[in-house]
Amino acid sequence: QVQLVESGGGLVQPGGSLRLSCVASGNIFSFSRVGWYRQAPGKQREMVAFATSRSTSNYADAVKGRFAMSRDNAKNTVYLQMNSLIPEDTAVYYCNLVQLGTTYWGQGTQVTVSS
Repeated sequence: QVQLVESGGGLVQPGGSLRLSCVASGNIFSFSRVGWYRQAPGKQREMVAFATSRSTSNYADAVKGRFAMSRDNAKNTVYLQMNSLIPEDTAVYYCNLVQLGTTYWGQGTQVTVSS
């Protein structure tokens, strides 16, 4: 139906930056929500950023001012620019898309922030 593939994760030092990408493929014709979630070791999955057709981008308090989501519609790609990274940002980051009531997830990409 719909496939989401994240990339761009890796190991960075505190204060560094990463840009995550999520490439969507398949039957994408009327999605209503797109965003990013993350899950850190020992913690529940949490929303990082999302947008709908009726709203601008929304961000979790923990990342406001540091992360920014953007899209390239021609490439069916969603990005998450992450700046001023801190160790607490360490997590597996997942791309999320909702279309016609169905929720899709990518496989995740690991982000590790450590000295």
